[in-house]
Amino acid sequence: METIFVKPKDFDRKWYIVDAEGKTLGRIASEVAFVLRGKNKPYYTPHQECGDYVVIVNAEKVVVSGDKLSAKKYYRHSGYPGGLTTTPLKDMLAKKPTFPLERAIRGMLPKNRLGRKLFKNLKVYAGPNHPHTAQQPLPLEI
Repeated sequence: METIFVKPKDFDRKWYIVDAEGKTLGRIASEVAFVLRGKNKPYYTPHQECGDYVVIVNAEKVVVSGDKLSAKKYYRHSGYPGGLTTTPLKDMLAKKPTFPLERAIRGMLPKNRLGRKLFKNLKVYAGPNHPHTAQQPLPLEI
């Protein structure tokens, strides 16, 4: 077995669009992370950026199961003693509707330079409109 090395100019980079309306948060995140990483391609190499671009629309209409709207919490710390702030998913969807989906996908990408580079290939929009129509994104079935 040999590792296949494909030059970046030989990659076939496509654009995909995902409609998140009525779909489960974690299921969308795992499928999108798979495509961003490039694991759906025969020439996937773990240390190269060979994935595609993904546009997600209707991120505010994503669905979660069970009691996660009130039970799932997002934490941030100011750096000062007692500075821990918790925000439930319901409030986060009202304040920043794209954040939960972006956070879930980022958590499924590598935690290094490559992961930060791959995350830039993701575009998430709260509503149905997006400025990437010129790229003619293909629908990604999830």
